[in-house]
Amino acid sequence: MLISFSMVTWQSALLGVLLFVITFAISLAVVSFILVKIPPDYFKEDRPNEFWSGRHPAIRLLGIIGKNILGVLLVALGIVMSIPGVPGQGFLTILLGIMLLDFPGRQKLERRIVSQPQVLKNINKLRHRFRKAELVL
Repeated sequence: MLISFSMVTWQSALLGVLLFVITFAISLAVVSFILVKIPPDYFKEDRPNEFWSGRHPAIRLLGIIGKNILGVLLVALGIVMSIPGVPGQGFLTILLGIMLLDFPGRQKLERRIVSQPQVLKNINKLRHRFRKAELVL
C-alpha cells in the first residue's frame, strides 16, 4: 500500500509531531534519570559488579534474566532512535542497554564508550546540573 501526500492531513501531521515530542521527552527523561543515579565509580575498572548477590538463587536468576531482556530491548530501541528523524537519545539508550546486559567484555566496552570525550563531557554536565559527582573512569 502506497501512501500519497494527498492522504496526509494537518491532523495526522500534528499527531506525528506530538508523538515525536512525547517520545523524545520520555527517552530523554529516562536516560537522564539513570545517568544521574548511577554511582560516580560505576565505570571504574576495579568496581565489583555482582547483581543481587545476597538474594536467593532463584530470585537472582529471574532478576538476571529480566535485566538482560530489558537490556536487549534498550539496545534495540537505541538503534532505532539512532536513525535520523527518529526521536530520542539513541547512543545513550544503547549505552544503558549495554549496562544491563551480561556478556564477556561488557565493562571494557562501557568504559570505551564513556571515555569518549564528548560522551563523558555531556554525562558529567548532566550530573553537575543535578549536583552529582562527576564520573570516575
